Amino acid sequence: MDTLNCITCFVHSAKAGSFAAAARHLGLTPAAVGKNVARLEAELGVRLFQRSTRSLSLTEAGERFLAEASVGLHSLEAAMANLANARGQPTGVLRVSMGQSFGRHYIVPLLDEFLRRYPAVRPDWHFDDRPVDLIVEGFDAAIGGGFELPQGLVARPLAPAHRILLASPGYLERHGEPEAPAQLGEHDGILIRSPQTGRIRPWMLRNRQGLPAAIDLRLHMSFSDPEAACLAAQMGLGITLVSTAHALPYLETGRLRRVLPDWYVDAGFISIHFAAQKLLPQKIRVFVDFLVEQFHSQDLERRFSAL
Repeated sequence: MDTLNCITCFVHSAKAGSFAAAARHLGLTPAAVGKNVARLEAELGVRLFQRSTRSLSLTEAGERFLAEASVGLHSLEAAMANLANARGQPTGVLRVSMGQSFGRHYIVPLLDEFLRRYPAVRPDWHFDDRPVDLIVEGFDAAIGGGFELPQGLVARPLAPAHRILLASPGYLERHGEPEAPAQLGEHDGILIRSPQTGRIRPWMLRNRQGLPAAIDLRLHMSFSDPEAACLAAQMGLGITLVSTAHALPYLETGRLRRVLPDWYVDAGFISIHFAAQKLLPQKIRVFVDFLVEQFHSQDLERRFSAL
């Protein structure tokens, strides 16, 4: 029995909740993963999973074994990767999750330089506007803002996650430009729903002195995608609130103008999230350092700031 492979299949199955999800991450078939877990159970002499046609759950013995085996497996995988890296370049598949528009505008353009430095790393990037579970879904890192930081993860800040109000020059000419937050109630709002909850979050504005103000735009339409909201605003259909990262391409070309430029929403930071490990695989370490370097050299921290 290849014990390491069997333990690997068990740990990924337990964290993903199914043999199929573990198989997708490991590049195996669900049947192969199930057989490896069964071999491990036979070797240990205990049942690790309760199986049914619809679910896979850990037994009490499985929970104990997972708590000890997962830590050791992660350390062993990192040690093996770092030992291989010591002989040359960082290597391996780099699975990263990032927002769709943000990833296309700011991360994909960095690929050429990153691969020039680290040609043995193979990017496997996923574009999704929802927060992901790095451990369960098998990601090495995730880039985004406004995420809660679960236990076992760390975040390296890249730039402010500010949000600003935008409208087209044509809309402001026809409807007038609000001079204070209290006047937003007189304007049509192009609002964004959370992809996770389907609700419109009641963001609060603040000014440079830190004073708060509500955003009371009339609900004219709603989207789950900030890029769509910017396109609707460009058509003169109302005022929208998006991150500065989404706003920059429209502001720099004059397609949209900032509304109430002294006011903004502070949503924390855009960060890169990854597992808190003493032996962090080199492919992750060099990618994190590379992103921090590139955001600094491109002055994105300043450009993303609403101040």
